Amino acid sequence: MQSIMHASHHIFLCGFMGSGKSTQGKKLASLLRMRYIDLDKHIQKLENKTIESIFETLGEKHFRDLETKYLKELVQEKNPKIFSLGGGTVCFNNNIEFIKSSGILIYINMTAAALSERLKKSKQNRPLLKNIHPDEINNFIEQKLKDRQLYYTQAHLTIEGINLTATDLNNAILQFKKHNEKK
Repeated sequence: MQSIMHASHHIFLCGFMGSGKSTQGKKLASLLRMRYIDLDKHIQKLENKTIESIFETLGEKHFRDLETKYLKELVQEKNPKIFSLGGGTVCFNNNIEFIKSSGILIYINMTAAALSERLKKSKQNRPLLKNIHPDEINNFIEQKLKDRQLYYTQAHLTIEGINLTATDLNNAILQFKKHNEKK
């Protein structure tokens, strides 16, 4: 299998919570032998606080500023990495432009219904959903997707999240790179 193992680009995975960014990011990093970073987990480790705690005590703006700060620090490191971004990372502080100029941004697209089914199973681990009644999760996701669509659709690549594999991601990246080398 051909891979982009020695690529000079970072690979960024964006999409709504539950779309598979972390799961597929880890698998792709293993496949390509690249370092994997889950941006939310990185922030939690360095701040010694949960994302939920940061939001509650310091506010969303503070969290978004931390997100931008740590993202920029990690991108400046020499070796290319695979990043799983938080669901809103691309929507704040002009992060999308920075990300797109620093590597390949891939949007893992899923319908609100599919996301809702996945998230209902892991609601306790999703601070954004903890106060939402199960019957309202789908509506909440539809609205958030609508709000974020402008950003998500600016990704270099959009790939469907249902039945997604690391091999699918690798093949999409290879095709993208091949197509863009010709320009």
